Amino acid sequence: MRCWIAPLARFAPPSASSRYSGRRLQASDKVANRSYSCPMSLGEFDIIARYFARKSARGDVLLGVGDDAAVLDVHAGRKLVVAMDTIVEGVHFLADSDAADIGYRAIAVNLSDLAAMGAEPAWMTLSLSLPRANEQWLNGFSSGLFELANQYNVALVGGDTVRGPLVITVQIAGWVEADAWLTRSGAKPGDLLFVSGIPGEAAAGLAVMQRHMLGGESAAFLKHRFLRPRPRIELGRQLRAVATAAMDVSDGLLTDLKKLCVASGCGAQLNVDSLPESAAMRELFEADDGLQYALAGGDDYELLFTLPPERAASVLSSLQLQQRVTQIGVITGPAEDGPVQCLRDGQPFRIKRAGYDHFAAGDPQ
Repeated sequence: MRCWIAPLARFAPPSASSRYSGRRLQASDKVANRSYSCPMSLGEFDIIARYFARKSARGDVLLGVGDDAAVLDVHAGRKLVVAMDTIVEGVHFLADSDAADIGYRAIAVNLSDLAAMGAEPAWMTLSLSLPRANEQWLNGFSSGLFELANQYNVALVGGDTVRGPLVITVQIAGWVEADAWLTRSGAKPGDLLFVSGIPGEAAAGLAVMQRHMLGGESAAFLKHRFLRPRPRIELGRQLRAVATAAMDVSDGLLTDLKKLCVASGCGAQLNVDSLPESAAMRELFEADDGLQYALAGGDDYELLFTLPPERAASVLSSLQLQQRVTQIGVITGPAEDGPVQCLRDGQPFRIKRAGYDHFAAGDPQ
């Protein structure tokens, strides 16, 4: 990858006819202030030097930002784990979102993928498509990006900038021990199914923002859950040698559970009554809406994982948890009527809409 060598030009912002979670965004969805006025004359190397060329304390970064490629020291006895996510204005964050929240979110979604693998994060590269070089925006974006990166000692080692619609791609790399990493494909019938945190709060936070809802501390809390998801790196590291399968919840609990079941060649029984409840969601939303957010909302970046029943109690008691963990079901054999059966009050239950898919047919409202 070339490391920031193409010049960045200024031009008008793109149109905002985009979509998020199956609905078309409207002008009224704008919730913060990203100024396109006051264009700056920053060149690409000015941007790199001012906002992204930060010295890393990592001893394994032999050559970082500023050359044609990075040179990294990958220690013997470890396996490299690499993930990449792209976030697009109007698809993954609202138009005019705060730049610091965008920067934080850009790395958080990648860290969540490494958490699902049980990996320790180490390095990242950044591809940044910008409509123009605005100093206020760049300062906020880089501060949010490095705020979370520094918490996990992740070094930015290279990247690229181009002019275009606001699109951010982060590739993150880390490591696992040679014989211990997590996958989606190891669940077995009889395994118990768990989820961290409270699924649905992020989707509820997005709804609060889109509807301009007032709700005091509860509304603020839910918005924060959407804007600043917390990757479960510590939990993933503890689960890497004991969980039979794991993945992060990004597209909705039910959709992602189906992916885990398909990868593992099994089914699952999801007990809707066992889902953890959110006091903030209960205050602001009807019960059925809250359940919809919990099962299909997405953007939670919690961990979904399975444990053998004979080891579950001892594993859970040994975990040093920073968030709640809840058993929500059990892994079963393959089923003819679909990989996941939802039960409510002991009876089969169907939700109105499954999780998010970028390329799903139709235009759901």
